[in-house]
Amino acid sequence: MSQNSLTKPDNLLLVVTSLPNMEAATALAKSLVESHLAACVQLSEGVYSVYRWEGKVCEAQEVMLSAKTVSHQWEEICSFIKESHPYDLPEILAFSPEQYDQQYGEWVSSEVNSKA
Repeated sequence: MSQNSLTKPDNLLLVVTSLPNMEAATALAKSLVESHLAACVQLSEGVYSVYRWEGKVCEAQEVMLSAKTVSHQWEEICSFIKESHPYDLPEILAFSPEQYDQQYGEWVSSEVNSKA
């Protein structure tokens, strides 16, 4: 998402990355919530990845991390994940849901905009 994105600054954004283990995922999840970059982070164990890295086909068990934030936090949360991530090239994807419950969206927005 570029700065020229047509989304509203407080539209919900779901940011996804994968990590090598629950310890790394939990540490990143807590840091994202504590720094008000995400209102909520969900962790899913048991993700099995097959990928090509440096010319070799690799397989790994990973933990999927899904962070709920708002669109105007994209650049900051992306930078934070890159700096905190144990991988050389972390997967960082963002999805903007077309529809979501208004009360939930307001809660996410208030959490990430409440940096004290």
